[in-house]
Amino acid sequence: MPLYFITGSANKFAEAKAILGDIKQLNEELPEIQEVDAKKIIKAKLDAAMQMREGELIVEDTSLYFDCLCGLPGPLIKWFFLSMGNEGLWSIAEKMGNTKAEARTLIGYADKEGNMHFFEGSMKGTIVAPRGDRDFGWSPIFQPEGHEKTFGEMNQEEKNGISMRRIALEQLQEFLER
Repeated sequence: MPLYFITGSANKFAEAKAILGDIKQLNEELPEIQEVDAKKIIKAKLDAAMQMREGELIVEDTSLYFDCLCGLPGPLIKWFFLSMGNEGLWSIAEKMGNTKAEARTLIGYADKEGNMHFFEGSMKGTIVAPRGDRDFGWSPIFQPEGHEKTFGEMNQEEKNGISMRRIALEQLQEFLER
């Protein structure tokens, strides 16, 4: 039975396929609870996914945590982004005088028996004035530590080579190979 990655994002799927190999994409809508704990969000997604399909399943959530907001927006980044855009997000960090941030990806895996496992990748960085591709969420405002480009300025290969999603996927791959 194949491993299914439930995502509507072709970019996320391509990154996962490059690391995990033989996986299949399911572009199915899953309910996403609004919660500041990403693990609760992933658990709810996996619960919903298991009601729809049998087999091995993975889902993910990528969050952006601002130091100046004590970790917000975290998993709520999508709503913050839709409300104020990258300029607004950058403006908050700049006005608060603390532009440090952390990007995290949490991957949930459910095996055929419904046992759940979680894998997290994180990357520290800085919130900067938007630079680069403005079509992929908050990528233009997140500059990873040790890099001169934002995620929005990196090509797909550069970003995938260092991303927090890659870290989480490699943890999952190691777990699956045991």
